[in-house]
Amino acid sequence: MSSDKFPLLQRKDERDTEVTWEDQQRINTFSKLNTRMERLEAEYKRQKTEKEYLDDLSMEIELLDEDLSVPYKIGDAFVMLPLEEAQERVEKEMESIDQHVEDLDSQISDISSQMEDLKKVLYERFGNSINLERS
Repeated sequence: MSSDKFPLLQRKDERDTEVTWEDQQRINTFSKLNTRMERLEAEYKRQKTEKEYLDDLSMEIELLDEDLSVPYKIGDAFVMLPLEEAQERVEKEMESIDQHVEDLDSQISDISSQMEDLKKVLYERFGNSINLERS
């Protein structure tokens, strides 16, 4: 293995600090928050993509003739709906996704704040002997 990829700590950078029960609890909490953050970020990205699809769909529907029925997906089936009703449903879905994205953003912000607080405490205690950065 290349030492450039995995630099070893210099002896002067290491700390011989005993890990207390409280320290271990903080490390475990940080790990749980990190895992949750990754899941929330993946869901956030998925919801943003879905929102983009709905925006595109909304624009396409606006270009259609008002007298037409359009196929609308409900569950696993497509149902023919009047254009106006399809537009209303798309708008409701967009509002729902917007609310969900706001909730996710709030949760991500809260978790990020908690993680930063834990980082300060753990880095203060362990210095460079612990790595809490995301890769």
